[in-house]
Amino acid sequence: MDLTSSSGGGGDPRQIEETKPLLGGDVPAPEGTKMGAVPCRRALLLCNGMRYKLLQEGDIQVCVIRHPRTFLSKILTSKFLRRWEPHHLTLADNSLASATPTGYMENSVSYSAIEDVQLLSWENAPKYCLQLTIPGGTVLLQAANSYLRDQWFHSLQWKKKIYKYKKVLSNPSRWEVVLKEIRTLVDMALTSPLQDDSINQAPLEIVSKLLSENTNLTTQEHENIIVAIAPLLENNHPPPDLCEFFCKDFGKCPRLRLFTQEYILALNELNAGMEVVKKFIQSMHGPTGHCPHPRVLPNLVAVCLAAIYSCYEEFINSRDNSPSLKEIRNGCQQPCDRKPTLPLRLLHPSPDLVSQEATLSEARLKSVVVASSEIHVEVEHTSTAKPALTASAGNDSEPNLIDCLMVSPACSTMSIELGPQADRTLGCYVEILKLLSDYDDWRPSLASLLQPIPFPKEALAHEKFTKELKYVIQRFAEDPRQEVHSCLLSVRAGKDGWFQLYSPGGVACDDDGELFASMVHILMGSCYKTKKFLLSLAENKLGPCMLLALRGNQTMVEILCLMLEYNIIDNNDTQLQIISTLESTGVGKRMYEQLCDRQRELKELQRKGGPTRLTLPSKSTDADLARLLSSGSFGNLENLSLAFTNVTSACAEHLIKLPSLKQLNLWSTQFGDAGLRLLSEHLTMLQVLNLCETPVTDAGLLALSSMKSLCSLNMNSTKLSADTYEDLKAKLPNLKEVDVRYTEAW
Repeated sequence: MDLTSSSGGGGDPRQIEETKPLLGGDVPAPEGTKMGAVPCRRALLLCNGMRYKLLQEGDIQVCVIRHPRTFLSKILTSKFLRRWEPHHLTLADNSLASATPTGYMENSVSYSAIEDVQLLSWENAPKYCLQLTIPGGTVLLQAANSYLRDQWFHSLQWKKKIYKYKKVLSNPSRWEVVLKEIRTLVDMALTSPLQDDSINQAPLEIVSKLLSENTNLTTQEHENIIVAIAPLLENNHPPPDLCEFFCKDFGKCPRLRLFTQEYILALNELNAGMEVVKKFIQSMHGPTGHCPHPRVLPNLVAVCLAAIYSCYEEFINSRDNSPSLKEIRNGCQQPCDRKPTLPLRLLHPSPDLVSQEATLSEARLKSVVVASSEIHVEVEHTSTAKPALTASAGNDSEPNLIDCLMVSPACSTMSIELGPQADRTLGCYVEILKLLSDYDDWRPSLASLLQPIPFPKEALAHEKFTKELKYVIQRFAEDPRQEVHSCLLSVRAGKDGWFQLYSPGGVACDDDGELFASMVHILMGSCYKTKKFLLSLAENKLGPCMLLALRGNQTMVEILCLMLEYNIIDNNDTQLQIISTLESTGVGKRMYEQLCDRQRELKELQRKGGPTRLTLPSKSTDADLARLLSSGSFGNLENLSLAFTNVTSACAEHLIKLPSLKQLNLWSTQFGDAGLRLLSEHLTMLQVLNLCETPVTDAGLLALSSMKSLCSLNMNSTKLSADTYEDLKAKLPNLKEVDVRYTEAW
């Protein structure tokens, strides 16, 4: 008996009315019916609030009857119904099949062949039955109890409808009809008594496939579809095509970004508030540790940036004589209507400026000049005068954000207070940035997106904003990956980064330098140009470093010791002040004593005398090299061979103390990139370097470009690439002998 055929009366499943009565009212009572027996009837399913898990398979009794519909009531009361077969049925995507395809279930029952699914009951008959109407017959399913019967009923209904929608939406013709079907599908998922992840996920998968197979949709049609499925996105992970859709159209369609922005705000207004928003972010990321959709994060960040900017739009539009970054860069203000001038105040006004402010009653005030390393701003207050901005000669770089904030009356003299709605919006989207920074796989990209500081200067002058955003910067500072914490620095020279803003003296610093110390610690641990970074700290942040060291911060104590060891500080008075600072604490005194011991060793090494050539025995270690160099004077050592030893990059800190070294052989050692970077900073006079069969890579070899004295370089059997080789040849003019055999550059 073939039950899969949909011919004969199946028709289009969309045309079936599932609520029609099982038997017409004019059907006569069957002959031979016992007293009290009545025709079979469809059981009423009451909405009692019960919830069921979606069935995928289960055991149930099956009876299949082939009959004309007019004789159904006679068949139901016959002894034939006593023949029930036990089957383990599986509710597949396309059909209802048995694990033992014999008897009644020899063939699977296609969902397209099922015309109707009903609850069934009749007098003196088995309870808890379902009737599946198929062309030319009926499939009866008998469950063990009413709960299982209802569970089978809802599961079959769901599978049948999802199968129908997959067919309907696989070949769309009129998009207004498709949109209506999608809305019906979403309503069905939201009102289903079934509780299962696939209940909300299945419609999303259907719509995702629809979008992926119809790439010629208009922007409006795209948006209408996303709006229609939005209720399902709240607590469900969007499938790949939907995530890709959310990503690829944000740049081209601001309306979609605005829709997402408003949708997130609507979620935030619910009773659960940020918990719902957090679940939405989790759904966009996905259940695994790595988000499979690389463009989701940039769009979420774009939504956050646009929303945060809108919070300060009123202040931005009403800047009183506050030069924009573009105006400062161009050296003049664009002609525009501005409100009456407000007195210009610095973050730390000098006594002269305070005395000048006391003469505001005069008709004409003296000129107030604010100078920084980047710009000079002269403001002359008259009844009709406009501020004039003069850029320093020969400097076209964009000014620092700190300088802009200092000369901006809108930021320095006005208290940033947002309205209730703007305050809620700001809190919501800053919280989202904090949520994004908690994902390890998203943090590198998030740090890169935020590195240029894409916020208005009004936001950076707002204490609440910088205090909340501090969590994100802290997450960057704690991340051991260089691609993350290096984004704390500015994108280019002459422009401030998060490191400057959250360091003591910066507009966002509110913790006396605790975050600053964390940032310095992580940056010093991986910074390629350690000496350059120390020079920068000595020039700009020496005071904060000394203050934190005075308070016992170990990182700052190490920084001051390195400044002394590398001769970063030239001024004798400053050196004495640093020494006094170190000796004022226990940890500082201990580390300074260790420094003095190293300095004595350094002076001993630098004394004239000792051998000019030295070769260590094979399998010597870093400790062996350290003991050897500390045993005598090696100030004249010019040629050192460590070939076939067990030395690593750790020995570089001893090698850089050899002032006369010109030739270094590291053949077949474990000397790596970290050691090369240290050598490149200190041994600038090195002429011959053998790196054959070492684990160095492009990352370390590129650092050799600063060693201009190199004339012979062996990179045989290393991970050198062709591009790096070409770069080294261009930057090392004295290079005469090069060995690149068994590399990509060969």
